[in-house]
Amino acid sequence: MAQRDDLPAPSQGLVLTHFLTVRDVHASCRFYADILGGEVVLPENPGIVKVANGWIIMNPGGGPTPDKPDVVLTPPAPGDPVSSFLNVRVADLTAFYEQATAKGAHFLTEPLDRKAELRCYLRDPDGYLVEVGQATGMLRGVFADRPPAEGS
Repeated sequence: MAQRDDLPAPSQGLVLTHFLTVRDVHASCRFYADILGGEVVLPENPGIVKVANGWIIMNPGGGPTPDKPDVVLTPPAPGDPVSSFLNVRVADLTAFYEQATAKGAHFLTEPLDRKAELRCYLRDPDGYLVEVGQATGMLRGVFADRPPAEGS
């Protein structure tokens, strides 16, 4: 049985967790434990992986429930537009990228220098986008270029 400190169950205040609707809870738990170095604290119902100072909670989708009427949860379908993603910050992106690649992670690109940060993206088993970044320029007041104004 998981200990209170392993679960997102604060004795006061609040904690922030991230919930994912997944197709295969065990596969998703393994991905986040292996690639992000997390610990599976509950394998199912829901699956919970403790990662650094946060938790990722995973369960299969389903229809409305009394506490969320008119809400249907489904994992993304291939090609779905992205409206949010998990953002992971690391101290050494090069080392993380090499270790995660060796464990089978498939990144969209190698880490790229975006002036304010180094970053790259990968997808989890359900296709959720995960950004992995390392603050660089922003620590010295250098930030990414602003997107061009519309109509320019």
